Amino acid sequence: MLSIHGICKTFDGRPVLENISFDFPEAAVTALRGPSGCGKTTLVNIILGLLAPDAGEVRLPANARTAAVFQEDRLIEHFSAARNVRLTAPASVTDRQIQAALAELGLASEGEKRVSEFSGGMRRRVAVVRAALFQPHLLLLDEPFKGLDEEMRAKTAAFLCRACAQATTILVTHDETEAALMGAKAELDLGGKEGS
Repeated sequence: MLSIHGICKTFDGRPVLENISFDFPEAAVTALRGPSGCGKTTLVNIILGLLAPDAGEVRLPANARTAAVFQEDRLIEHFSAARNVRLTAPASVTDRQIQAALAELGLASEGEKRVSEFSGGMRRRVAVVRAALFQPHLLLLDEPFKGLDEEMRAKTAAFLCRACAQATTILVTHDETEAALMGAKAELDLGGKEGS
């Protein structure tokens, strides 16, 4: 489904990614780990095609539907939660399904309130629902549980595992608990700057 080969990236003369190669298991979660500044978000952006590597390649089928939850929520501020999700959801996803997904993550009572009025954790959950209901083949999650308490983190992970069970998923996390909640089957640790 997705593989990376010999990925290198340097910023201002400082190597961030050096010869990273990895075959991501299809329809499973891979935890992308490593200390701050080791290049996790850079690698996500390269996989998404938002950043070009200095060397190496990303191999991904051209017709793969790709969704992401970025470190920033990237919502349309004056839209409601449901309208933010509807913006990217396929036509086959009904308004009832959108409302049910938002309700599952504790957002049922927010109605048509603009997301600009939401707390950070609420905004995070909207971003998660939006990505999941896009029905991606490839899902990239860059610290998706940021701002969520333990209970909501578990609920959000359960939602993602069910809604995106067939997606090849990359989970950027510092937390082994989050990888366990998501049922990660593989790990790519950038701490040593080498693929595993």
